[in-house]
Amino acid sequence: MKNTAIHLMLTAALAALCSVAHAKLPPASDEAKAKAAEAAAKTAWNGKSDAYLMCKSQDKVAAAYFKSAKAAGKETKQPATLPPCADPGPYSFTVTEKKPIEASGAHSPAGNATSPPSTNATSSALNPKK
Repeated sequence: MKNTAIHLMLTAALAALCSVAHAKLPPASDEAKAKAAEAAAKTAWNGKSDAYLMCKSQDKVAAAYFKSAKAAGKETKQPATLPPCADPGPYSFTVTEKKPIEASGAHSPAGNATSPPSTNATSSALNPKK
C-alpha cells in the first residue's frame, strides 16, 4: 500500500515538472538574436578552420609516409585523388538586416480574375434543403 502511494506521489511530481518544462519562453530580444547569430557564425567558422587544419596535417602525414616508404624501397599504391584543402580565411561577421514583411511584398493583393467561376449554379442549387 505504501509503495503505491509513493509511486502516485512521484508520478504527480514528475507531471508537475513536465508541465513547467513545457512552459512557453518569452520571445528573445533583437540583441539576443544578434548575439546568437554571431555565435553560430563563429562556431561554423571554427569548424571550417579546424577542418582546414586537419586536412593540412593529413596531407603532411601522407607526404611523410610516401617519402619514408620510397626511401625504404616499399611499393605503395597511388593515393586517392582528393580536393585541395579549402582555407576558410579570416573570421568575419556581417549583420544582415531583414526587410519587414510589408516591404517584401508578402501582403500584395491578388491579381485580377481572368476567368469566370467554374460553375454558374446558385448556392440553393448546390446546397438543397433537406
